[in-house]
Amino acid sequence: MKTEFEKMRSEELYDFSDPEIDMSLRHAKKLCARLQTMTPYDDDYRAVIEELIPGIPATANICPPFNCDHGNGIRLAEDVFMNYGCVILDGAYVTIGRHTLIGPNCQLYTPQHPKDHVLRRETKETSHPITIGEDCWLGGNVTVCPGVTIGDRVIVAAGSVVVHDVPDDVLVAGNPAVIKRHLK
Repeated sequence: MKTEFEKMRSEELYDFSDPEIDMSLRHAKKLCARLQTMTPYDDDYRAVIEELIPGIPATANICPPFNCDHGNGIRLAEDVFMNYGCVILDGAYVTIGRHTLIGPNCQLYTPQHPKDHVLRRETKETSHPITIGEDCWLGGNVTVCPGVTIGDRVIVAAGSVVVHDVPDDVLVAGNPAVIKRHLK
């Protein structure tokens, strides 16, 4: 039988009031609160960000303020850069490929509340992974919704809301984001 945490990471309905999930949330919130008063140049910044996001490459940089639900669901590749004010709700895994730039105030959301209003009253939801490819650029204030995969070398225009998968080598814009141009 799966734990609620395992269900969360498996795209199954889970209870987010579960003690293991609550402990993970509390751990991340404390670390995110510490980051709010730091810069990437502070001596203890790297230790805090590495505790928050296990396995973060030395070449990946996140500019505080930064907030996330768990941190341990974030998988960053080499040379990822995230600007100020980003939020990642990582109930499911969020994977970001090499050399990808994330603009200020971007929001990556994996949780999905039930469509049924009665079930939505409970402490239950699902989470769906987000994958962003290599060499992408998300402009400021981009929102990526649960379950979206963004291909390689994609540009997402500032303020866009990405609700569907995006193929490689395109520029998308709008709400919802649609292909505006092919880049190759």
